[in-house]
Amino acid sequence: MSLEAARQAYDARAWPDARRAYAAADPAGARDLEQWGLAAFLTGELAEAAAVRERAHRAHLAEGDLHGASRVAFWLGLTANFRGDQGQARGWWGLMRSVQGDRFEASVWRGYEQLTATMAHLHSGHAAEALELATGLAGIAEEHDDTDLRVFSGLAHGQALLASGELARGLAELDATMVRATATGVTPQAVGIVYCAIVANCKACLDVERSVEWTRVLDEWCAAQPGLVPFQGACIVHRSEVHQLRGDWARAIAEVDGLIAHPGPNQNTIGEAHYVRAELHRLRGEYDAAESAYRAALAHGKDPQPGLALMRLAQGRTDSALLSLRRALEEPGAPQLRTRLWPALLEVALAAGDLTCASEASARLDEAAASAPDAAFLRAAASAARGRLALHRGAPQEALGALRAALEGFRATGSPWDAARCRVAIADACDALGDHETARLERDAARATFTSLGAQPELDRLDKVTRTERHGLTGREAEVLRLVASGATNRGIADQLVLSEKTVARHLANIFAKIDVTNRAAATAWAHQHGLA
Repeated sequence: MSLEAARQAYDARAWPDARRAYAAADPAGARDLEQWGLAAFLTGELAEAAAVRERAHRAHLAEGDLHGASRVAFWLGLTANFRGDQGQARGWWGLMRSVQGDRFEASVWRGYEQLTATMAHLHSGHAAEALELATGLAGIAEEHDDTDLRVFSGLAHGQALLASGELARGLAELDATMVRATATGVTPQAVGIVYCAIVANCKACLDVERSVEWTRVLDEWCAAQPGLVPFQGACIVHRSEVHQLRGDWARAIAEVDGLIAHPGPNQNTIGEAHYVRAELHRLRGEYDAAESAYRAALAHGKDPQPGLALMRLAQGRTDSALLSLRRALEEPGAPQLRTRLWPALLEVALAAGDLTCASEASARLDEAAASAPDAAFLRAAASAARGRLALHRGAPQEALGALRAALEGFRATGSPWDAARCRVAIADACDALGDHETARLERDAARATFTSLGAQPELDRLDKVTRTERHGLTGREAEVLRLVASGATNRGIADQLVLSEKTVARHLANIFAKIDVTNRAAATAWAHQHGLA
């Protein structure tokens, strides 16, 4: 293939063709090497991309193009940073600065260095420092008319505003940046980074509507460039979360299963994929599969909260759930990323009878909703929290108003599971007010939704069926099984439960038959898998 064919394919954004043509031509010029490196990156050939870009950096230096050398050094540093190689990132960003010599302070690369510092402050949870640095980036981008820095500055400033608690301004800035990123002249790698970061931030803030809208835009952008690989993983994860929200759980799990089976170069999204998979198993009551998926998510760098804590709550391990969520909330990092933890904390705190903790969670959600008035799902989550808290405080009439508002919000944002759970809380409030007919109607509507979704834990709650009862175990047998799983002997169990050893042995025989095991080791494993240990 000719070099001209490679250039034409690159201009047409036919990335696989451009990469193959450049590889066949093996150019020596800096511009062609830089374009080859980008085409290799966008087709998932990451090792080739890094090697070719290093050649491009040297070629730019040899040709006396210091601007080009700094540009390639920035991208090599950013790519290294995203894959976790901080030493390499610092090294390349150091070269980005050093090749400019005395020209650095007057160059656009001062802005890119400021961008990397802003990113570091955001990652460390230093919102004020990040906002101060981000505020000055737009001016540098305009001064040098640098399109990539312009969109990166908008992303950094929007994230810094979110981290400072200014959700409305931050989300508006991200909206403008998303639109700006589609402008001609923005490097495709920059577009992909900005799209993925904005969707992730909207999701973390519980701004579901924006997340859904920008997921569609990201999906269309990926689909318009056949052969585009690095951002496909993020597309799949975000798309599966939309399916989960809309109630299409089978489609959601099929999407992430495909990504997990064939990740390619999308390793940085595998933790997110395992987490989505775990959540879907949890919602269906498949706790052993959920446990494995949460562990896989953690192994790939994804914190399994709040989902794991909610599963522990369902398994009756309320104290463990509460401790895990408090730990997650105290972790350093951007405050907006904690918004998704507050609804889970409220649910666990109410189950634990800790109304002080539940009140704090509800107040935080109210603050977030007030700062982002156009985020309907977030407002609904805050109303639902307020309603559940009022219900637990013995104020059903107050609870009913908040829960009705939450139901309307969840229905408007297309979340059937959340809407059905709201109906169950409304039914509890109606019962407390003596309106048993309305309570029955609300529960019937919730049951229909949970049945269509396959949400077995929610159906069990409606039926007042416990995990042990679903497997045929009596309350006493469940107690015996928990003690067996803890390592207690028959004598120890008898002493603790004030039973005879003969009675304990009879309970064990019944347990083994009901859960289809033949020894204590297998019974212990079963108890751990089903949350009874």
